[in-house]
Amino acid sequence: MKLLFLLFLVINGAHAATHSLKYFYTATSGIPNFPEFVTVGLVDGLPISYYDSKIRRETPRQDWMAETEGPEYWDQQTQVSIGSEQTFKANIDIGKQRFNQSGGVHTVQWMYGCEWDEETGATDGYDQDGYDGEDFISLDLKNLRYIAPVQQAVITKHKWDQNRAQLENRKHYLTQECIDWLKKYVDYGKSTLKRTVLPSVSLLQKSPSSPVTCHATGFYPRSVMVFWRRDGDQVYEDVEHGEVLHNEDGTFQNSVHLTVKPEDLDSGRYECVVQLSGVQEDFVTKLERSVVKTNHGNTGRTNPGAEGSGSSGLIIGAVVAVLLLVAIVCGVVIWKKKKNAKKGFAPANTSDDGSNSSNNTAPKA
Repeated sequence: MKLLFLLFLVINGAHAATHSLKYFYTATSGIPNFPEFVTVGLVDGLPISYYDSKIRRETPRQDWMAETEGPEYWDQQTQVSIGSEQTFKANIDIGKQRFNQSGGVHTVQWMYGCEWDEETGATDGYDQDGYDGEDFISLDLKNLRYIAPVQQAVITKHKWDQNRAQLENRKHYLTQECIDWLKKYVDYGKSTLKRTVLPSVSLLQKSPSSPVTCHATGFYPRSVMVFWRRDGDQVYEDVEHGEVLHNEDGTFQNSVHLTVKPEDLDSGRYECVVQLSGVQEDFVTKLERSVVKTNHGNTGRTNPGAEGSGSSGLIIGAVVAVLLLVAIVCGVVIWKKKKNAKKGFAPANTSDDGSNSSNNTAPKA
């Protein structure tokens, strides 16, 4: 349990100095009245650009992107997404053939991007494809070869591995160009991306028999650790960690749930601890029955934000999470892995033989 908890901290508690640029391409079939193709670009988890097959236009999702990049940038990105749209539609048909499927709802996804540690200078890149919410193929950047976790992807692996020029091109983008664009975007949005906003912490419980939820909301940056302590020691059993979610104002929220006996509510043994990256002070809330908000109207207190901000933040965050889920066609939530040439997109190929494409669109499977 301790190892699992440490792994959770590694995934959800990255250092604030680490920045990321990620792109999610998602194509779907069998979903009426929904865009068949969507792309979303994110910097440090915040959406910066968006395209779908209905609006057919790449659009900014942050004011600092709209203010710093002109029409030429968005025209270029639009052409990249239009080219990728056609390839992704073809890849859905290829996927259905490989998996011997017909009809139904299907998705093809491409996730790629890079990370940069502002303090150490360390960088990393990733390039992964998925089909129907499962891993399909991914790039081993260190050994410069593709990994096929399913038999249906082996033919794609062999084809892409043989194109050494394209592999070198991907490596150059992920290790150099992507990092250059990430640094530029971080500078564009430094007033947002480098700010610190302290969390508001609330203790919530649906019913006397339900787990007690420690809910931290309104914080920035995303890097946070939320956990329970008993008698000064971290609690690993009977604890469930939630995901870090977006709030509509650009901040984040996170929750951790503790299953505890009713008599322990006033034992004074338990406390919730919130640690925000870059802030030395821990935010500690002691578990007492009087501070727990319930569905029965108990008006506990919130620390350090305004009264009621915890529960309202939970609702807002849930709504925003659903909207983001729709916007990227489940690209982040369904496929849980963390993991084209100008203006932030890498050149890739469109032809089935793997030749270079001047349209900088996604590769065909």
